[in-house]
Amino acid sequence: MKYNPFITFTEDGLDSAAREFYREFGDHRVIAFYGGMGAGKTTFIAALCREMGVTEPVTSPTFAIVNEYASSEPASPEEAKIFHFDFYRIKRIEEAYDMGFEDYLYSGHPCFIEWPELIEELLPEDTLRVRIAADPDGTRTISIDAYFWS
Repeated sequence: MKYNPFITFTEDGLDSAAREFYREFGDHRVIAFYGGMGAGKTTFIAALCREMGVTEPVTSPTFAIVNEYASSEPASPEEAKIFHFDFYRIKRIEEAYDMGFEDYLYSGHPCFIEWPELIEELLPEDTLRVRIAADPDGTRTISIDAYFWS
């Protein structure tokens, strides 16, 4: 296996964890972040966006459903824009269709998705699935892909 399926970090190691994650998984265009309320999904996505050259504040798109960020130093034209979704508040999958979610998914730009459980059937087969868990000692553990689905 080419990568470590688990990344554990503390608040002080957040940027380092985002750098490691980006180095290993930055080529994935659609990344779904699973985890309970307060697990650190938005915080990790913000650090990941900083690693990708975003200088503006990265906040949860809970009410807007999607935030768009611009990278000041994109590694590729596809990384000039980054889309950040939060589907916590949707009630029906039709709401994702109505907002044009599929257009974002297939735009070639990175799409980071919080609460993907609510739109699971719309996710492309090659979506990287990531679980973030808050550990009792205050650390966070990121589990990658098949390591939490099997």
